[in-house]
Amino acid sequence: MHGVGQVASNEPASAAVLETPLAAAWENIRTGLRRDCGARTFDGWLKPAELGAFDPDSGELELVMPSKFMADWVRSHFGERLTLAWRSALPLVREVRIATASDAPRPSPLLILEEIPAPSAAVVERDPNAPNFDPRYRFETFVVGKANEVACTAAKTLATADSVSFNPLFIHGGTGRGKTHLLHAIGQDFLARRPSARVVSMSAEKFMVEFVRALKENDTIGFKSRLRSADLLLIDDVQFIAGKDSTQEEFFHTMNEIITAGRRLVITSDRAPQDLDGIAPRILSRLSWGLVADINPADYELRLNILEAKLAVLPGVEMPRNVVEFLARRLTNSIRELEGALNRIAAYAMMTGRAIDLAFVEEVLANVLRANQRRISIDEIQTQVAEHYRIRKAEMTSARRAREVARPRQVAMYLSKQLTPKSLPDIGRRFGGRDHTTVIHAVRQIEKLRAADAELDADIRLLTRQLEG
Repeated sequence: MHGVGQVASNEPASAAVLETPLAAAWENIRTGLRRDCGARTFDGWLKPAELGAFDPDSGELELVMPSKFMADWVRSHFGERLTLAWRSALPLVREVRIATASDAPRPSPLLILEEIPAPSAAVVERDPNAPNFDPRYRFETFVVGKANEVACTAAKTLATADSVSFNPLFIHGGTGRGKTHLLHAIGQDFLARRPSARVVSMSAEKFMVEFVRALKENDTIGFKSRLRSADLLLIDDVQFIAGKDSTQEEFFHTMNEIITAGRRLVITSDRAPQDLDGIAPRILSRLSWGLVADINPADYELRLNILEAKLAVLPGVEMPRNVVEFLARRLTNSIRELEGALNRIAAYAMMTGRAIDLAFVEEVLANVLRANQRRISIDEIQTQVAEHYRIRKAEMTSARRAREVARPRQVAMYLSKQLTPKSLPDIGRRFGGRDHTTVIHAVRQIEKLRAADAELDADIRLLTRQLEG
C-alpha cells in the first residue's frame, strides 16, 4: 500500500513531479482555463504561472508568477476563479495565493499591456453583490446522520419546494458541524431551480459592517433595497449582532419585510434562540416562529461516514480501515477538525511518499490528538466525588468543615488540580470562593494521605478512571 503521490525512485524527477496530485490537478485546471479564456489570454497571463509551496495545515497553495505586475493582474482578475477551481479539483487546497518569483526581473507594464490584451469583459466581470458559494458545499456532499437529519431535510425543503410551511429556517449548532455547508447548499440549489432569483448571502458581521457604512454614506435606502428585495436571504452567525442595538433594529425590519413578502430567510447561529444573549426579544420571538433545527455533535457512525465520503473524492489516497476507524473514534470535536485532519494526513503522505498507517497518523496529528483527549471539568469532578461519597453536591461550595464533608471536598480539589488545566485561584473560586492556599493545603493533604491510606488511594484511582472514561 502506497501513500499519496508515491513514485518509483528510479524515475526521473520531472516524471515524479508530474505524477503528484497537485501537478495532475494543475494540468486539468490549466486545460479548463485555456478553453474558457481563450488561447491568447491564457498564454499571455496564466501559462507562466508555476506551482509553488503548499502548506498542508492551512491548505494554502502558492502559484508563482514571473513578475509582480503579472501577479497583481492575475490576482485581481483570476484570484477567486483560481481558488474555486482548485477547491473543486483537489479538496486538499482551500486557498490560493498568487506570489512573485523573488529573483524575477520586473518587465515594463506598458510592454505587457501592448502585447497581450486583457480578457473580454464577459470573462472577468462579475456582479460584486452576487453570492460567492463554495461549489464543494452542496447537498450531494453533505453526509447525513441522526445528528443533522432534521436540519438537512428542512434545508432541502426550503431550497427546492415551491412553497414552504415555515419561514424563517433557523439552524443552530456548535462550530464546525456543517451550518455553513447547508447555507451554501441551500443557495446553490435555490438558484439552480430559479436562475433569475435574487439571492443575498452574508454573515451577520458583514450585515453590521455594511449597515454602518450605509449610514455614514447616507445610502441606507440602497442597503435596505438590496436586502429586502432578495428572494432568498441567507445570514450566517447571527450571534455576532448581540448588543448592537441599531444593527438589530435594521435586522428586525429586514426580517419582517422578507417574511411578510413571502420570500425566504435562513439564519444560522452557534446557539438556540433562547440561549442567545444580547439579542432583542422581538428578534428571538420572530426567529422562533419559523422552524428551529439543531445540528448536534456527530456520533461515531456519522464521523465514519464523513471520512469515507471525503476519501472517495481525494485522488490517490489509500487509507486502511483501521486508520479510518481510529480517526472517527479519536477526533470528536467537530466535522471541520475531522476534515482538516484528513487533508493534513493526505498532504503529508503526498509530500513524503510514506504509506498511511497508524504510526504515521499519530506522528502527523500528535498535537490534534492531544487536544482531543477528553476535557474534564471541575463541575464533573464535584458531581462524581459527591456521588461517590454520598453527599450533596452543594457541600462542595459550602462553608461546612465537618470531616464527612471536608475530606470529599479536598479530594475534589486534588482531582481538579490533577485532571484540569485550571489554576489554583480558579479552582478555589469554584469551591465556594476559597483562597488558593486552601487548594494547596488540600492537594498536599491528599498526597500525604494517599501514601498512608490504601482505601483513599483506591477511591482516587477509581474516581480518576471514571472521570477519564
